[in-house]
Amino acid sequence: MLTPRTDHLIDLALDEDAGLGDVTSRAIFPADHHSRAIIDVKQPDLVVCGLEIAARVFARVDSMLKTKLLAGDGDRLKSGAAVLQIDGPTAALLTAERTALNFMQRLSGIATLARTFADAVKGTGVRIVDTRKTTPGYRALEKYAVRCGGCFNHRSSLGEHVLIKDNHIAAAGSLTKAVQLCRSAAPHAAKIEVEATTMAEVREACAAGAEVILLDNMTPAAVRAAVALIAGRAIVEVSGGVRFATLPEYALPGVDVISIGALTHSAPAADLSLTILPSRRRAR
Repeated sequence: MLTPRTDHLIDLALDEDAGLGDVTSRAIFPADHHSRAIIDVKQPDLVVCGLEIAARVFARVDSMLKTKLLAGDGDRLKSGAAVLQIDGPTAALLTAERTALNFMQRLSGIATLARTFADAVKGTGVRIVDTRKTTPGYRALEKYAVRCGGCFNHRSSLGEHVLIKDNHIAAAGSLTKAVQLCRSAAPHAAKIEVEATTMAEVREACAAGAEVILLDNMTPAAVRAAVALIAGRAIVEVSGGVRFATLPEYALPGVDVISIGALTHSAPAADLSLTILPSRRRAR
């Protein structure tokens, strides 16, 4: 995930937090004051994510800051586990602290939530996928965190595949017309996915030859009936209104995919902390 876009996000975050400098750290610590710090887990169960991004934050603040990864993205860890060690100038280390933690807490929170959903459907054959309900600019990172947690990605942009939604249908005049127009314009290998909210729309989507049918905001009973109606003619995706508590009611035979926007838009920040270890001041 260390791409030019990631570096740009890091630079924006650092400018936001330290664009005017770090007056506190620079006032207390001279340039020759060095420290060692660790980032460790402060919650009972966490899937860590964003370690290399955090290491990049420290390096962009000061190339003298050296990091050592003590875990890997996707590792499931308990409270007290150390995940990253940082050595170098104390003032620079403290300047980078909050930005590095912000990236890790956000991404680890998503990965941890994704793991709970992945574990809940294990053995059912159902895939849990994310949506495009992501923090603007952070989509690639947040979808990476979803994968680290054991779930899967839906499309990452509007250009990846056809997904005909309710407003497309309303503006086009009918579901069938929208499918026909997309079929004539889409690449030959592209699947056509159609959102359906009623049994009538499910029938129309099947008749129109949709390869994927998204059952939107249906009850478990309606999903079961829709699966029977589709009868294997299309991939079945369920979306809308599915919560962790109701997940077992929707992970039904015949359902292939359940998309969960909450994986990215509602994941709580993970609890991680940076601690300076006992003084290792070295004269320079």
